[in-house]
Amino acid sequence: MTISTTKKLIGATLAAGVIIALAGCGQAPTSKPGGSDKPVDSKFKPCIVSDDGGWNDRSFNQSAKEGLDKITKELGVKSLELQSDSADQYGPNLEQLVSSGCTYIITVGFNLSADTIKSAKANPKINYAIIDDLADGDQDGKPDAPNIKPLLFDTVQAAYLGGYAAASWSHEAGVDKVGTFGGLQIPPVTIFMDGFVQGVAKYNEDKGTDVKSVGWDVAKQTGSMTGGFAANDTAKQTAQAILDQGVDVLLPVGGPIYQSAGAAIKAQNKGTLLMGVDSDLAVADTSVASMTLVSIQKNIGEAVSSAVKDAAEGKIDTTPYVGTLENGGVGLSSFHEFESKLPKGLLDELKKLQEDIISGKIKVTSVSSPKA
Repeated sequence: MTISTTKKLIGATLAAGVIIALAGCGQAPTSKPGGSDKPVDSKFKPCIVSDDGGWNDRSFNQSAKEGLDKITKELGVKSLELQSDSADQYGPNLEQLVSSGCTYIITVGFNLSADTIKSAKANPKINYAIIDDLADGDQDGKPDAPNIKPLLFDTVQAAYLGGYAAASWSHEAGVDKVGTFGGLQIPPVTIFMDGFVQGVAKYNEDKGTDVKSVGWDVAKQTGSMTGGFAANDTAKQTAQAILDQGVDVLLPVGGPIYQSAGAAIKAQNKGTLLMGVDSDLAVADTSVASMTLVSIQKNIGEAVSSAVKDAAEGKIDTTPYVGTLENGGVGLSSFHEFESKLPKGLLDELKKLQEDIISGKIKVTSVSSPKA
């Protein structure tokens, strides 16, 4: 598959007052959704299985399904979607997709890696894609089955911008303290937290300030976790523990757990703001739009759409796709209603930071960054 030069924008232009996800050459799938270059095989059947959190998580599962729904409508093909409500459903769900005649199977998330590898090895004529994992159980640097395409995202880059923005907001408000917590301690979660904390540190370095970040220690790779992606009492209590430390910006990383964070913020009623992950949370869930400062996005839906379209046209390439700031695979959303309230010069500072990350002048990485 050739390298895509399609420019994918997350957000809008700086002239409109938001951050532009500067685009460039990347490892994106070749084709864009739209008119098919070739007739689609009548037997082509793309399918998808979720991680827990469900299709309405306003996050990674929902983004992936929306990407599949979009391209299947454009291609005029039928798909099958199965939701996993717990880890013990991953294997059976994959078996059901295989027995249902699926020819391209997408698994959503790091947690499905072992079951995806097992299914792909047992069904070499079926093509697979997995989101947020290299499917590299034997740690040799490549997928364990030749029929798996990893769809990866170097989210630390966008999270770095998010951390910088959070620190700027908090310092302007005179609070000087922000926080984060996660669902499961897995790379697709901790990569957000690494970037967020590093971005706060960059703001302090640039401004001579001392904005504190609580909830995650990058060096020790330890911090506050709920143990899952469910929006439950545990998630609310975890959020409350961070809020009790006096933060005024909170980044929950783990699908629906943002709902618990939002409930804790509303109960506290001190004007603390949320930050979203994966999708543009202010758009995905308007009930929290008034408290969502900005979202750190992964363009999962576009990656899924492009990979499925390629497969439909017989362009099977299992070279890992890695979403970056450069190719538009990750980026910040609009600040929406908070744009007019941002600290003076922040948008220009974020634009310059993004340019420096893309050029390599600023090195932003995480122990959880994709190794592909």
